[in-house]
Amino acid sequence: MTPTAACVIGHITVKDAARWAQYVASVPGTLADWQAELVFRGQCREVLGGTHGHTDTVVLRFPSVEAAEGWFRSPAYQALIPLRHQAADVDLILCAA
Repeated sequence: MTPTAACVIGHITVKDAARWAQYVASVPGTLADWQAELVFRGQCREVLGGTHGHTDTVVLRFPSVEAAEGWFRSPAYQALIPLRHQAADVDLILCAA
């Protein structure tokens, strides 16, 4: 059975720009072991339907759901979570094809 591709989507509202920059600079080092890639990082331009309370979005692609879950639970990423909480309000969503 072929693994299901997965994306982690983050909806973000930055609270502390300096800490956010530190967090953003640290995340790529946690992705390589999971064969993940940054697909998109940017600011929301317009809400086309419904409601959305965040200002920024990030999309990370993983080769499988297991890889995405492994990355999130990894000691390397878990060590960044306190910094993330200080820097921004972030909703992370795991999506699979």
